[in-house]
Amino acid sequence: MSNFHPSLEKMLAAWNEQDSAKVRGHLLAGLDKDVHFVDPNYDIIGLDAFEAMVHAVQKKIPEAVYSHTSELDSHHNLYRYHWAIHHNDKLIMPGFDVTEIDASGKITKVIGFFGEIERNQ
Repeated sequence: MSNFHPSLEKMLAAWNEQDSAKVRGHLLAGLDKDVHFVDPNYDIIGLDAFEAMVHAVQKKIPEAVYSHTSELDSHHNLYRYHWAIHHNDKLIMPGFDVTEIDASGKITKVIGFFGEIERNQ
């Protein structure tokens, strides 16, 4: 059983949804209409822009599998966790998100990072 907030599960379900007509339903269930998403490739605001991004990424990497790869850490409505994208059972990208969820339980902000942070020696 997952310890992830239900809205985080809905966002993950949108990324993994193979039926493009169902992506919007997952997003409506988990994200605020004015959600702000920022990562190295995107800086967007709004549910429509988020949905368009999901479809664009799914088109670039069809049949990719998105997963949470760590436990969840949280405080003050902020959540951090690691994730990964696999394609044909091969890791194509690990990453890390910090997500903000409002009092109604909807995701209002996602800050994403790609890759692992190198350790200083």
